[in-house]
Amino acid sequence: MPTVSVGRDRLFEALGSTYNDDEFDELCFKFGIELDDITTEKAIQRKEKHLEEEGMEDDGETIYKIEVPANRYDLLCLEGLARALRIFSGLDPIPTYKVVNIGTDSMLEMRVRTETSKIRPYIVCAVLRGVTFDEVKYNSFIDLQDRLHQNICRRRTLVAIGTHDLDTIEGPFTYEALPPAQINFVPLKQTKNFRADELMEFYKSDLKLKKFLHIIENSPVYPVIYDCKRTVLSLPPIINGAHSAISLKTKNVFIECTATDLTKANIVLNTMVTMFSVYCERKFEIEPVKVTYSDGKSFVYPDFSIYKMNVPLSYITGIIGVQLPEDKVASLLHKMQLRAEKSVSEDKEVKFVVSVPPTRSDVLHPCDVAEDVAIAYGYNDIPKRKPASLKPLPLSQFSDLMRTEIAMAGFTEVLTWILCSKKEISSMLNREEDNSAAIIADSRTSEFEVVRTSLMPGLLRTVGHNKDHPKPIKIFEVGDVVLLDGTNDVGAVNRRHLAALYCGANSGFELIHGIVDKIMEATGTNFVSPGNSTGYYIEKSEEPAFLQGRQASVIYRGNHIGTFGIVHPQVLKEFDIPDPCSFLELDMQSLL
Repeated sequence: MPTVSVGRDRLFEALGSTYNDDEFDELCFKFGIELDDITTEKAIQRKEKHLEEEGMEDDGETIYKIEVPANRYDLLCLEGLARALRIFSGLDPIPTYKVVNIGTDSMLEMRVRTETSKIRPYIVCAVLRGVTFDEVKYNSFIDLQDRLHQNICRRRTLVAIGTHDLDTIEGPFTYEALPPAQINFVPLKQTKNFRADELMEFYKSDLKLKKFLHIIENSPVYPVIYDCKRTVLSLPPIINGAHSAISLKTKNVFIECTATDLTKANIVLNTMVTMFSVYCERKFEIEPVKVTYSDGKSFVYPDFSIYKMNVPLSYITGIIGVQLPEDKVASLLHKMQLRAEKSVSEDKEVKFVVSVPPTRSDVLHPCDVAEDVAIAYGYNDIPKRKPASLKPLPLSQFSDLMRTEIAMAGFTEVLTWILCSKKEISSMLNREEDNSAAIIADSRTSEFEVVRTSLMPGLLRTVGHNKDHPKPIKIFEVGDVVLLDGTNDVGAVNRRHLAALYCGANSGFELIHGIVDKIMEATGTNFVSPGNSTGYYIEKSEEPAFLQGRQASVIYRGNHIGTFGIVHPQVLKEFDIPDPCSFLELDMQSLL
């Protein structure tokens, strides 16, 4: 989860109260966040520079590092934290965020050209009027952009934020996509004019910006925003122009968010304007901007439409496990910035119509509302009780039974990775490439390329890593494999398998064969003659992972459910195992 660093004294000033460290830690816990660390500015600098600790005298301002939920974007700055904690503590009402009521003809306009669809097709905008910045507020404004870029914006790949001094530029604005050689401007914190392609080379040595270059670097066109005088506002998602840079003297802020995901762009814009509209001349009022696309369609942003959700009282109390009166639930939701109005359905069931404000994009489902009620009520105040007995799934019961039976035979259970490399399920087992395996897209390592189709590689790898362990080694695993299945809605299916391996001075083939008989005895299945479909029998197998003539297939009620045998020496060599091994693998679900 993201960690937000805020100055303790500034935070307490915003909260209108002071706390000792333990009291503030308790407040954070009640609200559902965590005071992760208490440090100082100089201590942070020493840690970054790997310097030794010095005396604590005059060590600068005390810094609270607060861990917040990853989906609570409104808590990523001091303003949002202080506002949420004041409402939670009953000191402030829930603010009402307003879009200034002006006609579309009077609005600033952003015109979007067709070519932007090739690279970053969406843009949303808004204006904060009459903002009063000081150094602390200004730094918090910049920090929130950085935290959003790292979080919901996914390092600017989904959304990139641009902020500009509106008094230095003039609308209407245009959002275009042009060849890099046609874009010229002076970037932020520079004095020289650059072409966009030159700028890419220039920023390859910049520690902060070089990690964003790949987003547009290989595109034939780059996104760019101009004002009516063809002054470049920004080259998203890389850098803003120096001409419209905001400063402590800025009074009117123009905010634009270009994106590949419109939903996330709206969340980011709403977060920026709701957090810092508190500093506007008219508190919590935001001026809208009209965005017009090349097909003639136009939209007005920011979108502050309230999302309403019907949540039954019985649903909330059922999840929490505490019976609460209606007024109490409404009061608890108010502490979490959710307005709730009681309604009664035709069947006389009490429900709440919950209004979700633009700051709470994390509330998507009635279970989120119930969670907020539980947080406001206090997790420590919820009575402890034993959960009602739940009947386990038959497959889980059967798995536990098999674990017990094999463990009683002297085998030790192991758990291995469900992901493995392609070669571990193919060439290392003397097999052709397995086309039934689910492949991991964009795998970061060759060790985890596919989802396993067999438990064999994991057990062999375990023995290979423990070959110096006293012999014999007797291990087993009960776990899932994944096979491609076009009839399934997700294109693949899980199957529960059981595998056992014996490694010692001799092959132990008879012990593995005995495990097969023990499993069948535990399931009440009799050994029958080949061709009889009322029980189980074994027949010759041709599996390349085993020695020829020293392996067998297990046939259960006419269906092949597994194989056992002595592992082929070439396979043992691939897994660096010097001793002979015997192995068994069964599809347990077939036994159900």
